[in-house]
Order: sequence, then C-alpha cells, then structure tokens
Amino acid sequence: MTGFWWVRHGPTHAREFAGWRDLPADLSDTAAIARLDAALPRPALLVSSDLVRASATADALAAGRQRLPHDPALREFDFGEWDGLAFDAVAARDPDLSRSFWENPGDAAPPNGESWNSVAARVHGAMHRLADSGDGGDIIAVAHVGVIMTALQLAGLTATEALSHRIDTLLTRMHRDGGHW
Repeated sequence: MTGFWWVRHGPTHAREFAGWRDLPADLSDTAAIARLDAALPRPALLVSSDLVRASATADALAAGRQRLPHDPALREFDFGEWDGLAFDAVAARDPDLSRSFWENPGDAAPPNGESWNSVAARVHGAMHRLADSGDGGDIIAVAHVGVIMTALQLAGLTATEALSHRIDTLLTRMHRDGGHW
C-alpha cells in the first residue's frame, strides 16, 4: 500500500490569487515545522512542486528522507490573468466566468489559465506516476491547496465535493491500495 502524505506549503500571506507566481513561504514557525516533521514518516520519498513556496517547505522536511527532483506537475493552478488579483476584483472583472469556475468546477478556466479538469488530469497523472515508481512505501508530496483538492477526487469525491474541503496548511493523508485510493 502506498501512503500519500500531502503537505500544503507554508503560508504565503497572499490575499489574492497566487497560482504560478513564485511567492516565498513563511517558514518562521519552526515549532510547527518540527511538529509536522515528527508526524511524517521516515523513511519516505519526498517530492514537491517546483514553485519556491513548496520546494522550500520540502527542504525544511528533507532530513532522513529521499528527496526527489521538483515536479512541475504538482504546481498550483495556473490562474492566468487572474493571478495576483484579489478575489473581488476577479468577480467584478469576469462575473459569469468566476462564478462558473467556483460553482461548477470542470472546464471553466481563467483567461489564459487552467481549468479544474486540466489541473486534475495533471495531478492525477503525477500521483499515479509517483506511486507506480516507488516501492509501495510512503510518499510525502509538498504542493498547493488546489493540487491537494484535485487529488481528493481520486478517493471518489466529485470536483464540487473536493473543492468544498478545507485544506489547512500542512497535512492531508491518502493511500492507494492496489488500484483504489
């Protein structure tokens, strides 16, 4: 059985869409990082998104774990023209599209960005690839809230159900037993 330990990167304190912009994580709460590190398995494979907020968080957890190369398939949503805009600014700029994007996650995408379905396909492919390449042991994946939400669909949730989950900074656990998540 493969255990997938999803870690949401440390906080960025951004109050606007933060997709592929390379914002740093605030990793100053060393006590929280130490508690997280103690809760995670050793040995384990450790992989992260290639965005600095995720890769720096993974680096803080690397001791005693096999660090894999950064994986761009674990990047956050590409919010396209919405990246860097406040949520209310997006709602005012693209009211119908933004409403559809959140209320009916699927094929709706921000201008020049990615839809839920395209991110889910990217993330699900990465999860299967990582699980298939490992020895059936634990994988710690440091990524982003949108990535973790799309990953939940593999456990049988709809996109709407996955989007309704609260993904706190730090830990979500899944496992794959045979072909089932």
